[in-house]
Amino acid sequence: MHSNATGFTDSQRLQLLIDAIVDYAIYLVDPDGTIASWNSGATRMKGYTADEIIGRPLSIFYTPEDQAAGLPLKALAIATEQGRFSSEGWRVRKDGSRFWATVVIEPVRDHKGSLIGFAKVTRDITERQEAGQALIESERRYRRLIEAVVDYAIFQLDAKGFVVTWNPGAERIKGYTPEEIIGRHFSQFYTEEDRANRKPQLALEQAAQSGRFEAEGWRVRKDGSKFWASVVIDRIADESGALIGFAKITRDITERRTAQETLAKIQDQLLASQKLEAVGQLSGGVAHDFNNLLMIVIGNLETMERHARQLASNANFQRALSHAKRGAQRAASLTGRLLAFSRRQALAPKPIELNNFLNGLQDFLQRTLGERVEVQTVGSAGLWQIEADPNHLESAMLNLAINARDAMPDGGKLTIEAVNVSADYEYCLRNPELNPGQYVVISVTDTGLGMSRDTLDHAFEPFFTTKETGQGTGLGLSQVYGFVKQSGGHIKIYSELGYGTNIKMYFPRHRGPAVEQEEIDEPVAEAESSKVETILVVEDDEDLRTYVSELLRELNYRVLTAGSAQAALTILLQDQPHIDLVLTDVVMPGMNGRELGKRAAEMRPGLKILYMTGYSQNAVIHHGRLDQGVDLLEKPVSQAKLALRVREILDRR
Repeated sequence: MHSNATGFTDSQRLQLLIDAIVDYAIYLVDPDGTIASWNSGATRMKGYTADEIIGRPLSIFYTPEDQAAGLPLKALAIATEQGRFSSEGWRVRKDGSRFWATVVIEPVRDHKGSLIGFAKVTRDITERQEAGQALIESERRYRRLIEAVVDYAIFQLDAKGFVVTWNPGAERIKGYTPEEIIGRHFSQFYTEEDRANRKPQLALEQAAQSGRFEAEGWRVRKDGSKFWASVVIDRIADESGALIGFAKITRDITERRTAQETLAKIQDQLLASQKLEAVGQLSGGVAHDFNNLLMIVIGNLETMERHARQLASNANFQRALSHAKRGAQRAASLTGRLLAFSRRQALAPKPIELNNFLNGLQDFLQRTLGERVEVQTVGSAGLWQIEADPNHLESAMLNLAINARDAMPDGGKLTIEAVNVSADYEYCLRNPELNPGQYVVISVTDTGLGMSRDTLDHAFEPFFTTKETGQGTGLGLSQVYGFVKQSGGHIKIYSELGYGTNIKMYFPRHRGPAVEQEEIDEPVAEAESSKVETILVVEDDEDLRTYVSELLRELNYRVLTAGSAQAALTILLQDQPHIDLVLTDVVMPGMNGRELGKRAAEMRPGLKILYMTGYSQNAVIHHGRLDQGVDLLEKPVSQAKLALRVREILDRR
């Protein structure tokens, strides 16, 4: 048998190698499931001596519940069929205690390919302790065992770090055959940077001094590719304690590291999404209360304006009144944008053919942005339909276009294109707010100044702006964000300083009919009598209820009022008076307006309902669309619009 300068045969070296592996139970199992060999690592881990365990069934290490489920034989069957079985689970020691183990079982075949048993490697990962290994039982059996392990590179180094043994697992992971690598220094598995920092030498020094070195890091295969490795180096000593080499075990854990990095990235993305969601909840609540106040302010300003025309008021009074009204209307516009961001605006989605939509948009945007910006819209053959509110989509595109123009002070090019995209599992893993499926992506790209990383992190937040004071509210992108999200889609920004910005809006593919048929009401005949119509106003805000009631009375309606849905139901339960229309707020304490409308329609069939709301989430809007058959006024509403809408509904058949 071959012997080298150290005086040890290959057999002895192999035995010493196995003897140094103290954290793994490595043994052979016969085809029928009985244990055929036993190493000292197994004795340390499981408590049985070789005499006690050889010849006994593999199932003795499994828990009663796993035995009942037939897991031991299933594991051997999978290893036979697939060439390998690996798992983690509870195992039982001789004394009945349990430990959590990682297990690999691989079939062992003779030179004819016949199954002669199984190689089984078990590691106790409940705690990591060093322990000694006894002499191996049989050179022939353990050589086969080592050669059967293909998921671990198990090899030996001499005292200076040169490779002296090489198993098939090492060949599979690192790409070298034994002839190519034995006799060469193990530092060639390290990156150039690690070699320059003496990491291979430091690893051996630590293993020599403390008996063990364990780490993770990049390693290099024969073809130059890198993999992330888990590495253990154990010191090998002779009977006198003198260092004669090292046992080295390497495992490729690139997939695990990639999964951890992906998880961390997803967590960061979800954290940003949750922050926007929290801000949206706050914004929606503030906008709702503010809309009630604005409706009172604007309504009373309109009343003053109407009465002021009949007086010989001076010009200063008229101007002040006009400015106050304009300021209130600007505030109403701001709350409307906040509702868009918080996804609480009332949308009326329709199927949209985006090729036609983009064709009509180009001329409009070109006129809006001026000659210094070149606008190009690009459709696609076979472009799928989307379902969205066309007015809000047009508003979103205009918002993005104006932002692009402001980012190109010296002019530039704005490109808008739409393409079909099928998002698979891998894509959605990188974009956790998307579900797998088919989308149409509208991409808006400019050649402007671009955004810094800090600006990108805050781009969708309401009131965040890089413009000077008075040049913008910072609600443009947040409004687009809310619209896309409420439409069931997703929005992403790519930008780089000096190279421009690209914004992608993902809208789910719509598979319904291409065009919705508009319902056309037939002309309504003039009422035969001039009887006074009665309206029941339901509003929990007392000031707003008073204002709306007075306005309707001025329009010659009979008005009844209720401060809650319960009070309104009490009125409706009575036979008299006859009520022609219920005008109700949606968001109220207790029963909401939508539930009141349903109850009212059951109590008085044919009763007309008109809803008012500052925002409406999950009451009259579901999945981003207004419920069918619902008439809605969004607060704040002008006197003229309220009067027109009330008349329109009362005159409807």
